[in-house]
Amino acid sequence: MASSAQDPTPTWFTPKRLLMIFCVINTLNYVDRGAIASNGVNGNLEICDDSGICTAATGIQGDFHLSNFQDGVLSSAFMVGLLIASPIFASLAKSHNPFRLIGVGLSVWTFAIAGCGSSFDFWSIAICRMLVGVGEASFISLAAPFIDDNAPVEQKTAWLATFYMCIPAGTALGYVYGGLVGGQFNWRIAFWGEAILMLPFPILGFIMKPLQLKGFTPMESKLIPTSNECGDGEMLAGDQGFIRGSKSPSILRNHITRFSKDMLELLRDQVYVINVLGYISYNFVIGAYSYWGPKAGYSIYHMSNADLLFGGITIVCGICGTLAGGLILDKMTSTISNAFKLLSGATFLGAIFCLIAFCFRSLSGFIVLFSIGELLIFATQAPVNYVSLHCVKPNLRALSMAISTVSIHIFGDVPSSPLVGILQDHINDWRKTALCLTSIFFLAAIIWFIGIFLRSVDLFNEPDDDQSSIRREQRRPLLEDTSYEA
Repeated sequence: MASSAQDPTPTWFTPKRLLMIFCVINTLNYVDRGAIASNGVNGNLEICDDSGICTAATGIQGDFHLSNFQDGVLSSAFMVGLLIASPIFASLAKSHNPFRLIGVGLSVWTFAIAGCGSSFDFWSIAICRMLVGVGEASFISLAAPFIDDNAPVEQKTAWLATFYMCIPAGTALGYVYGGLVGGQFNWRIAFWGEAILMLPFPILGFIMKPLQLKGFTPMESKLIPTSNECGDGEMLAGDQGFIRGSKSPSILRNHITRFSKDMLELLRDQVYVINVLGYISYNFVIGAYSYWGPKAGYSIYHMSNADLLFGGITIVCGICGTLAGGLILDKMTSTISNAFKLLSGATFLGAIFCLIAFCFRSLSGFIVLFSIGELLIFATQAPVNYVSLHCVKPNLRALSMAISTVSIHIFGDVPSSPLVGILQDHINDWRKTALCLTSIFFLAAIIWFIGIFLRSVDLFNEPDDDQSSIRREQRRPLLEDTSYEA
């Protein structure tokens, strides 16, 4: 039994190979995000000018005759599946191998993306987009803990930064991919191409020998009965070790009880709560920037290519800033306190540069200052996730990442875009609206600054309660059986 709990490392595994696999998967995931937003895939309705010359309807919006509201729903429909499924996958990771769960999730993702390419109306593609979120949930919750487990100690944050760098890189590739494939062929082919590219990874998730995740308790260990269970009608049987007897249908209740207990533990963790509150404030601004940025830039600086300019700045600064943040934290020595220092300092300085940028009248001055601001702002990506992974026990890391993801969407980028729209309707001045929005970065910096003074302990090497109890369970029947035979 002990040997089964300590499976040797799979022959295919090396830390860098694992990081590469997860980076490719993450990039493909965000290629889809970029592709569905691209003109080649998303398209537009038929547009006629004053002279009566019309351009044909194209893409998803043109084929299904979607309103702008329906088109907007498609861009965020994945969040429904993501928000519902993230805590579920995180909870299941305590009783099922997380590597296999990622395989299940990526299978759903691949099926859903292929379904998008085969959709026939708004509701069919909307449901598929929701399922894309379900598939993504398993990967988003569980990939970061695997990387954290296997990265070199002195490069943990840099490895996390490499993983999260795939977000802006994948989105940028998605814009290009969707524009080329959708424009040259058909938007459906773009989705089918994504499904084909992802297909090898769910297959690998099922056929490769899975890795063990720190804090994960193998199912076979959980099937070893205690002496009380043996007395209540459960028995050992040959090499299988366990045959279920009169087990009541209380498994679901046990899962709910355990989930509630884990949630309470997270909510009582001041370090975790402060980190997530700061992340919510931060993502509130980032979400509104991504949605309203080009329109604000066009209005304030009369840019003819606002989409390209804002997209280019975000891609370059996102990649460079994310990598720099991880490397800097590793150089500082990766601790929770140092992570909060970097989070607070980078966000505060980034907010100042972004504020000054929107005050500038010249476009060139805005571009330089806003680029510096975004470079600093994106340096937070690796440190904020490092705190979420290391302020909790290993067996809570998946749930920690899931709840963090759910929170920053529900309270951050989802409500920010409509709220900023309401503010702009009242002020009717994009410069003032942008300044009000950017000032919320200071709130995030203040919240993270509080985290510096909290008592923080890195729990990465903390013993797992579940595994400790199972080791006790494993020992007890053996001792009792020995005494009985004597």
